[in-house]
Amino acid sequence: MSEEGPNMLTGRKTALSENMLFGMGNPLLDISAVVDKDFLDKFGLKPNDQILAEDRHKALFEEIVKRNKVEYHAGGSTQNSVKIAQWMLQKPHKVATFFGCIGKDRFGEILKKKAEEAHVDAHYYEQNEEPTGTCAACITGDNRSLVANLAAANCYKKEKHLDLDSNWELVKKAKVYYIAGFFLTVSPESIVKVARHASDKNKIFCMNLSAPFISQFFKEPLMKVMPYVDILFGNETEAATFAKELGFETDDIAEIAKKTQNLPKENTKRQRVVVFTQGKDDTVATVGFLSALVQEHALEECIRAGHYAANVIIRRVGCTFPEKPDYH
Repeated sequence: MSEEGPNMLTGRKTALSENMLFGMGNPLLDISAVVDKDFLDKFGLKPNDQILAEDRHKALFEEIVKRNKVEYHAGGSTQNSVKIAQWMLQKPHKVATFFGCIGKDRFGEILKKKAEEAHVDAHYYEQNEEPTGTCAACITGDNRSLVANLAAANCYKKEKHLDLDSNWELVKKAKVYYIAGFFLTVSPESIVKVARHASDKNKIFCMNLSAPFISQFFKEPLMKVMPYVDILFGNETEAATFAKELGFETDDIAEIAKKTQNLPKENTKRQRVVVFTQGKDDTVATVGFLSALVQEHALEECIRAGHYAANVIIRRVGCTFPEKPDYH
């Protein structure tokens, strides 16, 4: 075959079409409020962290919505990522596709509306056993402690949604795939199916380490997907935890990146690219990177776009952005 697929190292720009970027993950409604240290202490939260809600956090969700100045935003790591990528690309609409599970309720309707407003082609698996998932963002100063109550997001079923012909057709249309590590706690078999497709067709599969607890407690499913990962994102804390779990015996970030790059890989036509960001909110850089990647920009250009997205969005509350990107 002479066709090399998208070449990440050329500067060639490609014409954008619908469903070129595919994301799958936990669709959550973010509930953001400014809290104090007592609130964090009461629920045993670190000022800057990302955790899954346990029984002891039930009251937290009831309390946070009663605080004055509560903001609701469509959230979930992957859903946010494809949404910002769509915003950076602007036209055509629906370049980004998103799959995930919601409940048949008011919060679910809000998520559908927000996805539509962002021009993302969201196809949710809707069920009534669990309510739509929420994520409490407890803000103190510059810090954000995130507590995710997955609820419906945890009910995604491969055979009830991903395997349906009409949905799988959308997967096949994509050229770039992005799934956050968070989804490993929900449906690792769905991730493997998509990742394997990308690898077989020489398309680009991207993943994010997402949070230290993924490497710690979901290492087995993570390492099942790793051979198919073309681009791995993470911040320095996640990278350090990943290295520790894999016994890399180094805390030098460049060395960890090199060792990660050299882990076994299925599709040898593409060398794995590892993007470890240093800085508090730099995961948003992932997204700018994705938007440039969909356009088949050179690697340096992807990184520049990543920095742009991070800088604009970090200055705003929640995952919100100006109407148009001022990026050329």
